[in-house]
Amino acid sequence: MTTTAIDYSPTSAVGSAQRVLGLRDLFSLWFSLGIGLMVLQTGALLAPGLGLAGALGAILLGTLVGVLLLASAGVIGTDTGLSAMASLKLSLGSHGAALPALLNLMQLIGWGAFEIIVMRDAASLLATRAFGEGGAWTSPALWTLVFGALATLLAVAGPLAFVRRVLRRWGIWLLIAACVWLTFDLFQRADLAAIWAKAGDGSLSFAVGFDIAIAMPLSWLPLIADYSRFGKRAGHTFTGAALGFFIGCFWLMGLGVAYTLAFAQGSDANALLLALAGAGMGIPLLLILLDESEKAFADIHSAAVSSGILLPLKVELLALAIGVICTLIAWFAPLEQYQNFLLLIGSVFAPLFGVVLIDHFVLRRRAPAAIPHGLRWGSLLAWGGGVVVYHLLANYQPDLGSTLPALVVAAVLQLLLGRVGVRAPASA
Repeated sequence: MTTTAIDYSPTSAVGSAQRVLGLRDLFSLWFSLGIGLMVLQTGALLAPGLGLAGALGAILLGTLVGVLLLASAGVIGTDTGLSAMASLKLSLGSHGAALPALLNLMQLIGWGAFEIIVMRDAASLLATRAFGEGGAWTSPALWTLVFGALATLLAVAGPLAFVRRVLRRWGIWLLIAACVWLTFDLFQRADLAAIWAKAGDGSLSFAVGFDIAIAMPLSWLPLIADYSRFGKRAGHTFTGAALGFFIGCFWLMGLGVAYTLAFAQGSDANALLLALAGAGMGIPLLLILLDESEKAFADIHSAAVSSGILLPLKVELLALAIGVICTLIAWFAPLEQYQNFLLLIGSVFAPLFGVVLIDHFVLRRRAPAAIPHGLRWGSLLAWGGGVVVYHLLANYQPDLGSTLPALVVAAVLQLLLGRVGVRAPASA
């Protein structure tokens, strides 16, 4: 069956004939999504406070816990055949997914625009190094249009076309080559023993570093089922997503830490990008930059799927409209204050998926179930409890971290409320 026959409807379950993604496809997709300029910059954020050893420890633990949760959320998509927001109806009720879908749409439009800005700035920097200041190729407006159009076209084509025609065949090999190249350059030029022996300055606690690292895989929780619903087997979904994202994210975030400590200690905001551009004539950074378009594509496609829960339009048409909106925001709107709003919205999804994971794996034991009518107030209460814990910790005990505790509290509340509630048997 060709990918052009795939139905990307956000509300209907994917049939068995449309389950075309195998282990290699899913590994390629999530390895690629684990790699990116923002992943490198996250490593740079951890570097000064924790040092190389502390940062790698926080990245290892945070990424490991995060990918286990992420892959478990992916299994829900394969089990149910439903998109991420549609599958929330099983836990929250038929009307319960509207608010998460709206919040997800808002954050994905913002992150899609932010990805275009990240790609634009990196491309302008590389063009300036290659052609000098003032050339046509250094224009931010040009690169905004280029990457906005590329991400939109990929989103309109759909994830299966991208995964099977680009990533699986040759895209993943270019990414692996870029990572190997950067790693070899690091070992050749840096005194890693001296960097390892030097402790961080203490400006960041290990718990906060863990919270930052785990946020990378958990940021994909509201999206993963949009792709895993096309998986052939749940086991392949879990293994491909967990291994792919862990390897890609740990590798790139670790390189971000090491390059920052070895070569990018200046105050320039683009110090890390400049250090990376100096490796291999900038070719590895260029390959990672091209891969960054996949993050914007995933944001735009999943934003279209989320909006499809609210609007009865084809996903392809919604993806086109949202891609244009993201490009316009990247061109005109300042995102400095909007980033805080995006982080605020994102804080609701970690506890939400604590509820969803417990409901699917423990209370329903992965069994098919009908969507409950109306609202499931117990699940909404558990979700709200997790959100409250997140913000209490973030405001009053920031050194403890907030993401994982909020998820755990919401999960425990869902377990307790689900056990004591009356659960009528339902059939698919």
